[in-house]
Amino acid sequence: MRLLFIVNSSASSVTARGRVVIQKALAADHDVTLAETSRRGHATRLAQGAANVGVEVVAVLGGDGTLNEAANGLAGTETALAVLPGGSTNVFARTMGLPNDPIEATGDLLGALARGAVEPVGLGSVNGRYFLFHVGLGFDAEVVRQVERRSALKRYAGHPLFVYAGFTSWFRHYDRSRPRFAVHHEDGSVVDDGRFALVLNTNPYTYLGNRPLQVAPEATLERGLASLTLRTLALPTFATVIVSVLGTGHRARAHRLVDYRSDVGGLRVVGHGPFPYQVDGDFLGETSELHLRHERDILRLVRP
Repeated sequence: MRLLFIVNSSASSVTARGRVVIQKALAADHDVTLAETSRRGHATRLAQGAANVGVEVVAVLGGDGTLNEAANGLAGTETALAVLPGGSTNVFARTMGLPNDPIEATGDLLGALARGAVEPVGLGSVNGRYFLFHVGLGFDAEVVRQVERRSALKRYAGHPLFVYAGFTSWFRHYDRSRPRFAVHHEDGSVVDDGRFALVLNTNPYTYLGNRPLQVAPEATLERGLASLTLRTLALPTFATVIVSVLGTGHRARAHRLVDYRSDVGGLRVVGHGPFPYQVDGDFLGETSELHLRHERDILRLVRP
């Protein structure tokens, strides 16, 4: 099998030794070409090039941002995406059930390739960009922005950096006093006082250490999107939501100041002025309007 092995060497848990070990393991049974990313968006172009010349599988060793780029290059093609965890959190790889250690995960990947375990899966799209697991709007995106401002620390600080960014965003960087956007649903209903929203293609939303944050159990690669919108960021409500998603998330989804929906085909978010957003853990800036949709069976994925 022809396989392109894309590596983001600057990702948090990628090492030179690990890359060599994984490449040798993949090359034992497959025709492997190595390509290293050098800039933002590079993985998209590498994946597109591989699909154009008929490569069967693109395996990606990197963080969730690199995986997102590769998925955007492969969506709608016959070339499959294979996932290896190389970042600080590895939300998508862990959601698929892979070990968080990239060398251990390589064994699972090789087994899946040997079985031919490739399936079409659905993705979300936001303003034409695909996402694997979620889009965060408002406060969530501000936290990611603060983490990226300290990106040199991600390799060493990891999850403590996200906790720190959450506190600084809460107290200094995000205006919690007013609604930031309105969420327009396909049934005509509008949630016009959104302060924090998540649109999810998979569950969990993320991980805090080894603890999954369970926001939308209905969100799977085989079903539509799920959306959760907080209508307030008052501390009692926010604390209730955080504590809940550390467990089953039921109280968060049922809270009277939370709008939760599953099997969503699409929605539109209109800002009361610019608001921040992030896609699969990458901060993409501020915008005034987003169009989100579920795209069924758009990506071929190697399933361990």
